[in-house]
Amino acid sequence: MALQIPVGSADYRTLARQRLPRFLFDYIDGGANDELTLAANTLDFHSLRLCQRVLHDVTQLDTSSQLFGRPLSMPLALAPLGMAGLYRRRGEVQAALAAEACGVPFALSSVGICPVQEIHAATTSPCWFQLYMLRDRGAVQAMLQQAWQLGCETLLFTVDLAVAGVRRRDTRNGMQAADRRGQLLRAWQLLQRPGWLLDVGLQGRPHRFGNLPQQVADPANLQAVRTWLDEQFDPGVTWQDIEWLRRQWPGQLVIKGVLEVDDALQAVACGADGIVLSNHGGRQLDSVPSTIRQLPAVATALNGRVPLLLDGGVRSGIDVFKALALGAQAVLIGRPWAWALAAEGQRGVEALLRSLHEELRVAMALCGVSALQDIGPHLLQPQSGITQLKVVEQLLKIGP
Repeated sequence: MALQIPVGSADYRTLARQRLPRFLFDYIDGGANDELTLAANTLDFHSLRLCQRVLHDVTQLDTSSQLFGRPLSMPLALAPLGMAGLYRRRGEVQAALAAEACGVPFALSSVGICPVQEIHAATTSPCWFQLYMLRDRGAVQAMLQQAWQLGCETLLFTVDLAVAGVRRRDTRNGMQAADRRGQLLRAWQLLQRPGWLLDVGLQGRPHRFGNLPQQVADPANLQAVRTWLDEQFDPGVTWQDIEWLRRQWPGQLVIKGVLEVDDALQAVACGADGIVLSNHGGRQLDSVPSTIRQLPAVATALNGRVPLLLDGGVRSGIDVFKALALGAQAVLIGRPWAWALAAEGQRGVEALLRSLHEELRVAMALCGVSALQDIGPHLLQPQSGITQLKVVEQLLKIGP
């Protein structure tokens, strides 16, 4: 039990590190290769400076918004995270309940532990559903049909995982190893976390990818499932497959994993109803730019044609404010809710969301705006930002 009350993402990260087996914590926390993009995602947010404005009437602050036909208490959603049910007992359900209590959407990963049926049974608000394109198009159609029948109307299609990124932490911790050495390494790390073994290891079963029970011979064997997914992720997916998917899915189709202007425009041309600007949390191609750095150009090119969401590096309500100022309609958070879930379950995720909401409200009040539509680039200092040289210098100091 924490000796202090956690305040914000950093505190929950510390608690998650103390609670989770090392290989699971690093799976959430780590990035690709030298983790340069992972660091840049947050550093570039930190480099932005706000304009404090005074003597504006901010007695009626309104953080509410609409996104894909749904009202939100604030412009934020919980990003899809694979295997969140291993961070806390039936973790996806706990996170979905927290999101519902706080009035924001929850996105369920297609490789989550809890199936969409379990989320549907536990909540009254439909979740979003995230999809990876598989070689087995029949399996894709089956997942889409089930998600639609259970009330999911918004589909996040992740396009930046043609191949898996090089994640060195996972290799060091034995998470990717199927041999005896890897098994012993994971077992040793598990023994260091008896609380996790009781809550998740024993009481959190079944440990399987709940949305893929018919596609995998032994869904309880996560190593076998990962091998199947490696074989099934389709590196041959093209824009024509987006058009195919558009014909299969009657709801909102949101393309997640776009970083460049040309790709954002092509996604809209293929029928996307929204774009998530994302570098997969720095977990795929290292040395690509941060999403906040790419945001202004993509927002300008789209010019409001479809909602533009930003994913990556958001750690506070002030970061939400900065993303809105540079053209995003909403943000996704990933690691922060995973840390809060691992630390304190549903209660932790709710507390984190309340903290983000309050930070956004305070930022709005002290910048002199009462409504989200009044947030714009005029509230960022014109000299805001750090040079590429300074980014490199800071990354070298921080290290992986």
